[in-house]
Amino acid sequence: MQSSLIEKEKKFLFQVYKRQPVVIVEGRGAVVKDVDGNEYIDCVAGIAVNNVGHCHPEVVEGICRQARRLMHVSNLYYTEPQIELAEKIAEISGMEKIFFCNSGTEAVEAALKLARRASGKKNFIAAEGSFHGRTLGSLSVTSKKEYKDPFKPLISGISFVPFNDADAIRKKMDGDTAAVILEPIQVESGGIRLPKSEYLKEVREICEEKEAFLILDEVQTGFGRTGRWFAKDHYDVDPDIICIAKGMGGGFPIGAMAAKGISFERGEHASTFGGNPLACAAALSSISVIEKENLLERSEKMGEYFMKKLNSLNFDFLREVRGKGLLIGVEVSVQCDRIVDGMRKRGILINCISENVLRFVPPLVIERRQIDEVVENLKIVFEEVNQT
Repeated sequence: MQSSLIEKEKKFLFQVYKRQPVVIVEGRGAVVKDVDGNEYIDCVAGIAVNNVGHCHPEVVEGICRQARRLMHVSNLYYTEPQIELAEKIAEISGMEKIFFCNSGTEAVEAALKLARRASGKKNFIAAEGSFHGRTLGSLSVTSKKEYKDPFKPLISGISFVPFNDADAIRKKMDGDTAAVILEPIQVESGGIRLPKSEYLKEVREICEEKEAFLILDEVQTGFGRTGRWFAKDHYDVDPDIICIAKGMGGGFPIGAMAAKGISFERGEHASTFGGNPLACAAALSSISVIEKENLLERSEKMGEYFMKKLNSLNFDFLREVRGKGLLIGVEVSVQCDRIVDGMRKRGILINCISENVLRFVPPLVIERRQIDEVVENLKIVFEEVNQT
């Protein structure tokens, strides 16, 4: 069954993804099941999307309840879920105005447009090791050449500086710099790199001094992933714009760009499906679960426990364990594809975010015993790798 579906996928779908050979059909909490009935502890969580776990009953009920009433009418009309969600996002983010879209990439596109529109300037500064998406605008502020080169020319006026170097930003800033865009914690291309304690504050001060906006891309770090609503909250930083998505909808596609002190005017940006009632109902339910089940605190505690267990592994090729909350990277000096394959065969799903960094982003509801099982199996796979 599994192999026939995989062959059919190759026939009918663009081959743009490097998929693992497993067809997932069901999920509950931190566990998923494939078409053949095999179960896996999921440490990918839809790439940091399923923060409240797979098919959380409250999210499922929220979606079903809304689907029975109204799924879509477009932004030609007002809808209650959108207004309620905007109010909630403003409350937990500290932002003032919200624009809803469908993904993190779209949120970044909106942020770049708003920064240009509100500043009257055109240039941007981004960090080396950044990842902000794959559309032309978001790709322009992404540093990875392999993603960018086939699609040039991209947006001009983009400068890249080393992450964690505020002075480099100051030196690159000029009178036509609209904004600095950063991930508060670099994930996809950066391999889960944490900022120095004062870095983001220093960048904030430089932006104020030079009259440029600060955009924080919280697409992967938001909604409890790091043990706070947003990673910016660890560093007491107040950006002008944040981009959010992934964990926002509990598995349902939704994104948003939120800003303070600046705004689009009518007609300057739009999205047909952005903020549709069904997506907003899913997000409201997901946020409710995070609050009711204290998942911010749980993420912080489980993350500390997970990293402690990972750091207990004693292998020469294990270079570093780093992260915050349940956003964890394990850097190794071997090709990590072999480790990913070995873990999958043992019933654990993880993935690589570079050739040598393993990513662990399980649902925030993962249990201690499941973390123990993950690390025990990782130790076995590490031993197998060590012997070859």
